[in-house]
Amino acid sequence: MTRHHAFLPILAAMLAVASLSLMDAFMKSAALALGALTAAWLRSALGTAIALPLWLGRGGRRPRPEVLRLHIRRGVISTFMALTFFYALTKLPIAEAIAISFIAPLIALYLARLLLGEVIRKSAIIASIIGFAGTLVIVGGKIGRNDFDSDAALGIASILVSALLYAYNFILIRRQSQMAGPAEIAVFHSGVSVVLLGLAMPFAFNMPDAAIWFDLAMAALLTVAGAMGMAWAYAREEAQTLVPLEYSGFLWASLFGWLFFQEEVTATTLLGTAIIVGACLIAARRKPKQPAQAAL
Repeated sequence: MTRHHAFLPILAAMLAVASLSLMDAFMKSAALALGALTAAWLRSALGTAIALPLWLGRGGRRPRPEVLRLHIRRGVISTFMALTFFYALTKLPIAEAIAISFIAPLIALYLARLLLGEVIRKSAIIASIIGFAGTLVIVGGKIGRNDFDSDAALGIASILVSALLYAYNFILIRRQSQMAGPAEIAVFHSGVSVVLLGLAMPFAFNMPDAAIWFDLAMAALLTVAGAMGMAWAYAREEAQTLVPLEYSGFLWASLFGWLFFQEEVTATTLLGTAIIVGACLIAARRKPKQPAQAAL
């Protein structure tokens, strides 16, 4: 693979992170209006409706049993990962929630070693540590300025649960992307959530108004785009290279939080962001003589 081609999975992953960060902004608005459970179910239903024709149009067929089991496993993990994250967004600023969730890439790097057998490069370890240090700068600045009530405490607890699930999700998507195409992955990513969360809808459904339908439709489109982009990237590059790029999501979270909800961007936020960007650059760099993994 040429150096140009080696950069394409990195670019795809970063664009997917940006798409999912914008999705978070639309979902915060929907979750505040409807509750996290209804908003998450409607997003998944709309996402399935978007992804299913794409998959069928490309000759989609029933996955092999082992692939189907992997789809279901990741779908279940992603369902509760998203639900706890969207709940946290109703209690915390977007940028703060994203910052706390950045423990996930740090955990995922070492899960990649244990579960995927990847040899962790020194630069990837350094990048993860630097990126996590950047999040500590951000969170420390916010905690120092704010009084945390019970709602904020629930939000932090929820985002920590989401982050743990997110770390395992990185490992599953690496395996999944080597066994199925992006459209198929997007269908099952949303479809499993529709079934699982749908069990609660007779008791928890709230009907959205027109403005919230728009938010949900945009969130669904961005979810499908982000899921397909991630699947394409993880099929072509190791998890340890792509995982630290998740830290770039804070840049987008800060921007969208300010644009959509007038959430303040502080000096510590800017400092932490600069550290995070540096970590992403370290993670993306390869040694000149190291051959890149062949595209699938």
